[in-house]
Amino acid sequence: MKNRVEAPINCLFQGCYNPQFEEEIAKCKDKCFEYNKLNPNDRQSQRKMLEEILGNMGKEVMITPPFWCDYGYNISVGDYFYSNHNMIVTDGARVSFGDNVFVAPNCCFTTAEHAIDPQQRKAGMEIAKPITIGNNVWIGAGSTILAGVTIGDNSVIGAGSVVTKSIPANVIAVGVPCKVKREITEEDKYRYPMHESLKKQI
Repeated sequence: MKNRVEAPINCLFQGCYNPQFEEEIAKCKDKCFEYNKLNPNDRQSQRKMLEEILGNMGKEVMITPPFWCDYGYNISVGDYFYSNHNMIVTDGARVSFGDNVFVAPNCCFTTAEHAIDPQQRKAGMEIAKPITIGNNVWIGAGSTILAGVTIGDNSVIGAGSVVTKSIPANVIAVGVPCKVKREITEEDKYRYPMHESLKKQI
């Protein structure tokens, strides 16, 4: 277990102007900076650096640079995870990704919410709520997943969505705010024509 500073969960705390948190974030930014300077095809060095940044990481994990997070050790990534360029995770609370998760370019996962009251906000108060992404989830390009959200297994989040509330398993959801459009069905296997070389694999 890595040494870490634990932010209180689901209640206001002194998130801003807090030297202890700022020190931890600075350490993580240094690591992200080094990660983003690596050759994008140097998978061995990337894996080694990600092991220093992330709290837990499964096998066959690919995070395409640039990648930024706040603490890193609050992030758990399952097996066969792939994110495209420019994934941002503000992990004041735990952010968990299941197995076989795809994240398209320019996606943001943010556990942080600032106080609504202006005096509390000016004083640096914020709240951290965990995010949970299930297995076999696909997050479309330019999507933002907000604090406290859970996305169920097998679901698809359409490009450009802002996910403000939890999404159940086995659905397609899209929009601002993101809403369920329909369930994923057996007919979706036939949505696209399949090349002959793939037919024996599925």
